[in-house]
Amino acid sequence: MNPLSKLNQPTDSSVGPIKAPGPSPEAIQMRDAILALTPLLRETAWESEKATALVPEALRALDKTGFFRITLPEKFGGSAFGARDLVEVIAAASYADGSAGWSGFAASGIRMVLAFSPQAVDEFSAQITDWVGPAAVGASIFSNIVGQAKRTDEGFLVTGKWMYGSGCSYAAWAVVGIEWQEDDKPVRGLALISRDQYEILDDWYVMGMGASSSNSIVAKNEIFVPAYRVIRHADLPVALGALAQNYEGLTYRMGPMATMLSTALANIAITLGMARGCLDCFVEQANKRLPFNLPYETVAATPSTQVVAGLVHAKIKAAEALILQTADEVDARTRRAEDFLPREESLATMSLVYAANLCGEAIDEMQLCIGSSTVSLRNPIQRFARDARVMLTHGAIRRDPAAEIAGRHVLGLAPFNMFAGGLAQR
Repeated sequence: MNPLSKLNQPTDSSVGPIKAPGPSPEAIQMRDAILALTPLLRETAWESEKATALVPEALRALDKTGFFRITLPEKFGGSAFGARDLVEVIAAASYADGSAGWSGFAASGIRMVLAFSPQAVDEFSAQITDWVGPAAVGASIFSNIVGQAKRTDEGFLVTGKWMYGSGCSYAAWAVVGIEWQEDDKPVRGLALISRDQYEILDDWYVMGMGASSSNSIVAKNEIFVPAYRVIRHADLPVALGALAQNYEGLTYRMGPMATMLSTALANIAITLGMARGCLDCFVEQANKRLPFNLPYETVAATPSTQVVAGLVHAKIKAAEALILQTADEVDARTRRAEDFLPREESLATMSLVYAANLCGEAIDEMQLCIGSSTVSLRNPIQRFARDARVMLTHGAIRRDPAAEIAGRHVLGLAPFNMFAGGLAQR
């Protein structure tokens, strides 16, 4: 890490609402431990990409920090972090490597497992005491295409292919989307299935986020899922809201809308971390490299580079301020036992999506400014550019759909029958 990197790493000061507490001491400790792994994560990033998953030494190092248990309750060895803490630690991993940050974001969805029945949670928790890596992953949980299920007396017979199971190479369980018929009408829900019930397909060969292990998983033949390991979409907001009755920690005190915003923040934190990391790489390389066809001593000495540096720094700081302010507001409302209205959630989600796009624009500008020397597959800048581009195509944070959902609220039009930035109420 170069001496200038301290300029662009996170600080402990709060950028959110007045008197916002900022990150917790536990999150600061974890964040700093993760930042210390930057050399390892960057050194192994290309090998991880080729393996389509984090290499074992990177996975183990992150696991030792507690990174894959950031939303688990303390009783299961977790941290149960609030929104600001999630942003801090996920951005720290993403500062080194986007796929590392994505792996932590995907693992943070593990709190979804706790919305299932007590029997399902007991079955799940019995296996995760010494687990290395994320204990559970989600795949196609809210997608248009999900697995098919048939009701039986005691549960469901399920088949299907579920895409984008981020972290599936390391996980013991998977939460997948399913659909079944009741009274000749389709019903959507989630099923918790164990590792021995599905196959991981070797299909994750992509331009970015290549080490996130976001393979498809498949149950080609019918598998039996007991009823206690299935929850309806329609019951999910209430089930998530009831978690505070059984578990301690800020993440379990959030209302349904705050929980969904916290999830969006954990996702968007990846772009913030990558933009910060890219800026430090940009500064370092600009001060070392010679211009191709201009009479300056370094790339950094060229006026055009100085303009880019000023602009991208402003974009990243603007995105950071918006992200941290939103995270602090989520935590502040949670402490007051308040939730967000659907309108507020949609507008806040759009603001976060805009912040993510600012980070993506900044990364693109930095790569173009440095030039062809960034295209080496071992140069972090090209990896940040590819990872950011792929991430910004994710359905939950695509700019135009999020803007349409938010825009209906701005214009006073009837909102879609959706919640949490675009999940259908079914």
